[in-house]
Amino acid sequence: MSEFSQKIGASKAERAAPGEPMVWFSGMWLAIGILMIVFLLSVILVNGLSVFWPKDVVQVELTETSKAGWKQSKYFAGELRKTQQRRVANEAGEAIPEIQLFVGNRDVYGFGFKFIDDSDISRRTFPQDILMVERMEYGDMIAYPVKLQLVGGKEILAGEQGFDEELQSAVERANLRRDKISFIERGEIGGVNREMERLKMKLKKAELNTEGVEKVKLEAEQKQQVLQQEYEKLAAQAAALRKQQNEDIFFYRLVTGEQRSQVVGDLVSFYYPNQLTLAGKISHFFSRGWGFLVDEPREANTEGGVFPALFGTFVMTLIMCILVVPFGVVAAIYLQEYAKQGLVVRIVRIAVNNLAGVPSIVYGVFGLGFFVYILGGSIDSLFYPERLPTPTFGTGGLLWASLTMALMTVPVVIVSTEEALASVTRGMREASLAAGASKWQTIQHIVIPGGLPGIITGMILAMARGAGEVAPLMLVGVVKLAPTLPLDTVAPFVHLERKFMHLGFHIYDLGFQSPDSEAAKPMVFATTLLLIVLVVVLNAAAIMIREKLRKKYSSGAF
Repeated sequence: MSEFSQKIGASKAERAAPGEPMVWFSGMWLAIGILMIVFLLSVILVNGLSVFWPKDVVQVELTETSKAGWKQSKYFAGELRKTQQRRVANEAGEAIPEIQLFVGNRDVYGFGFKFIDDSDISRRTFPQDILMVERMEYGDMIAYPVKLQLVGGKEILAGEQGFDEELQSAVERANLRRDKISFIERGEIGGVNREMERLKMKLKKAELNTEGVEKVKLEAEQKQQVLQQEYEKLAAQAAALRKQQNEDIFFYRLVTGEQRSQVVGDLVSFYYPNQLTLAGKISHFFSRGWGFLVDEPREANTEGGVFPALFGTFVMTLIMCILVVPFGVVAAIYLQEYAKQGLVVRIVRIAVNNLAGVPSIVYGVFGLGFFVYILGGSIDSLFYPERLPTPTFGTGGLLWASLTMALMTVPVVIVSTEEALASVTRGMREASLAAGASKWQTIQHIVIPGGLPGIITGMILAMARGAGEVAPLMLVGVVKLAPTLPLDTVAPFVHLERKFMHLGFHIYDLGFQSPDSEAAKPMVFATTLLLIVLVVVLNAAAIMIREKLRKKYSSGAF
């Protein structure tokens, strides 16, 4: 064989090197995984953001022979949510196209969504004067305005000059009164009730100690009289405001022709969907998005906002990180730097790695049994005996939920911290010791700063898992609706014993416990998107800190 032929053969052998097909095979699966993630995030993003985008309202007229109407009605109006093929075919076995309308007016129809066969529709129109109204109860209203009756008997007919401005002004006044009522009832009356409860507990505690009972009882009765007078005064103010809420009345007409009325105090906002320009739709989009972030949930969590759940998720994740990071870092430092490497340490490391794979519900059961019943019950017996049998810490709350999630994520922090500490080169350690530093000084000033990026990586992983877990929280403190936040302006300001709301549980409740699955579906996507954004924001903040520390302590270890 000539030298030229040998070179060609060697070149072909290099091109067909063993293992090259596996490179392409692994790359293919990586690409598939990325595409799956991108597809899932795209679905959540599109469906989540579309919740806040205003849609046109279509009015459909049904054929005379159609039986799709409700109470023989020929008309329906609503937002077109989707078009699909009906699951049950006709007698000929042909698929029947149908549309889904969000018709609102659940107090009238008894349902909020309506499926209508496309063949039953004889006409579609987009009326310019149809109104979309957000209400405190029974969901949105879709109707034609008729007139507005203001306090004092003044009436303004729809279509008259100034009708929209007067209605907007009346709705804004109602919203302000609603906020003031909430402030009086939750803030001021709530403060009075808390003070009354404190006096009651003080008296009960004195009775348990059998010391100074009469003196405490006399002081409590005097203060309770003052508090009762203040309570009656505040209750009267709230009752007067509620009466004002019912004075302005809005009259409207349904597409069926029925005329009805609604007190303006129950309205939140309104707009003409078919009159909105692109700029108006964008403005409405951001307005609804902001309301979703700052408002409280209504209508079994299918309406309103998610602020309590967003706040509870953030606070729980923050407290979890404060608890898990020091413990995990200290444990990793001992295992890596001080513990004598041997069988016992290997067993401990195996146990830590296995703990990372334990199902999360097991941690929830442990948290319920140990933290809530044993530890919380002991705290109640020692420090809150006057409140028993009503538990204070002997029931689920923010503290026990944070501790349970910290216990669940501590293996992740320990493993990542150990790897980060091990990455600090031996030369740096020996140089520090040679300069006269002690072992602890070397760890404090050389090893820990050098391993900080890896430690923060463990914290990022812990945050990501802790913020998204739901099963343990269902046992140790999360609830469907929390009346008060765990942080407020009432001393001691941080109430670790309170139950709280969580975005993950909020999604579960909407998706599987809601009485109206169709109404809950948009909120599921919007809340899921918000949870992903929250996790991304927390992780992004930690990553930025990690990168700054990496540059600051850049050395031969990296």
